[in-house]
Amino acid sequence: MSIIETTNPYTNNKIKSYTKFSSEKVNSMLKTAENTFKDWKLISLKDRAKLLDNVADVLHQNIESYSQLITDEMGKPISESKAEIEKCIILCDFYRKNADLLLSDDLIETEAQESFISYDPLGVILAIMPWNYPFWQVMRFAIPTLTSGNTALLKHASNVTGCSLIIQDIFEKSGYPKGCFQTLLVDHDQIEKIIEDDTIKAISLTGSEKAGRKIAEIAGKNLKKAVLELGGNNACIILEDANLDKYMDTIVKSRMQNTGQSCIAAKRFIVVESIYDKFLERFTSKIKDLKSGDPSNKDTDIGVLAREDLSDTLEKQVEKSIKKGAYVHFGNVKKQTYYQPTILTNVKPGMPVFDEETFGPVASIIKVKNKQEAYEMASDSKFGLGTMIFTKDIEDAKKHISNIEDGSFFINELVKSDPRLPFGGTKASGYGRELSKEGILEFVNKKTIYINK
Repeated sequence: MSIIETTNPYTNNKIKSYTKFSSEKVNSMLKTAENTFKDWKLISLKDRAKLLDNVADVLHQNIESYSQLITDEMGKPISESKAEIEKCIILCDFYRKNADLLLSDDLIETEAQESFISYDPLGVILAIMPWNYPFWQVMRFAIPTLTSGNTALLKHASNVTGCSLIIQDIFEKSGYPKGCFQTLLVDHDQIEKIIEDDTIKAISLTGSEKAGRKIAEIAGKNLKKAVLELGGNNACIILEDANLDKYMDTIVKSRMQNTGQSCIAAKRFIVVESIYDKFLERFTSKIKDLKSGDPSNKDTDIGVLAREDLSDTLEKQVEKSIKKGAYVHFGNVKKQTYYQPTILTNVKPGMPVFDEETFGPVASIIKVKNKQEAYEMASDSKFGLGTMIFTKDIEDAKKHISNIEDGSFFINELVKSDPRLPFGGTKASGYGRELSKEGILEFVNKKTIYINK
């Protein structure tokens, strides 16, 4: 049997080894999930939602150990790991309070004596999740999916295997029936067979564009629904009236949080030339002040990338862009998994750091002549996850909402997910929505009921 090994990306020390599951074990887990669903769907929505209090309590009681596990497995600064667990607690609170309303029957007036829409769970849902927010991205799938009456199977990124098993343990400790949420320790070769299995009714993937296209192909071939949250190349527009004194910390965080390893991070900073020099000076000063070091230190701002191959990929993207004319304004020092916060200027379309998703602490700065060119440049991307704009003229910014094709448009704030708001993208950033009402309705059967007496 093959082995999964987890390694601390900061120390390069081995954490733990795990044995991948056999086909027999996987088949047994599929049957367990299916059998559990038959009973779980009959439990009242109010009782299912009550269990979210238990999940929140377990997360709160174990926040120190869970946060340290995140940091150890993927290198996130410990302060951000704690914030990730805290966000999961907020997620539980939102759906505990709102699930009954979000899933209540919708009464529709027709010629019938009674007609309405009911929301029934689909069955067993497969989640394929990445490593960069190992708790949050799983929980934002699992909490609404389980609460709506489905059962779930998780294929997590192998480098956060410890997190994946702990998440299953959290649900079991919280009183969920055995088989309601299960973690699969399998490789990519096994995933296709799992998706094709009749037990699986739908798939949720958060990952790369390449992975999304492959999963969509398999799901489509088997007539199964998929929700895809893929990569991003978010633009951050800085107009000439932007309040840099008020928002510079937010702008820096929009790129550098999680050491730049976020699909919704600002990756292209599009700056109007009249404010360009002022912006670059202040932005550079803030970047230089960021503290790099041991992710377990509470004062660390920048940790390491989750694996060395990720650091290598980012280095190649930067090198190719430099050859095409980009300038290194600051940084660009790499050592194994560490990548120094880096600022590139003279970035233009056709360079990897403009066209591609850069997953690490590299900020690409693009100078434009005016507001019109800024919006045009922001839309010049195959991705469509989110755009942010900094300006004092809110009314003018609102006029451009319909011109931006992305899944989100943030004014004077970094793009972020919130349990109260739907989250997802367009174009190569995927389709479907997570969170809020839209998220809990992704994996239900919207059933039309029509009654004449």
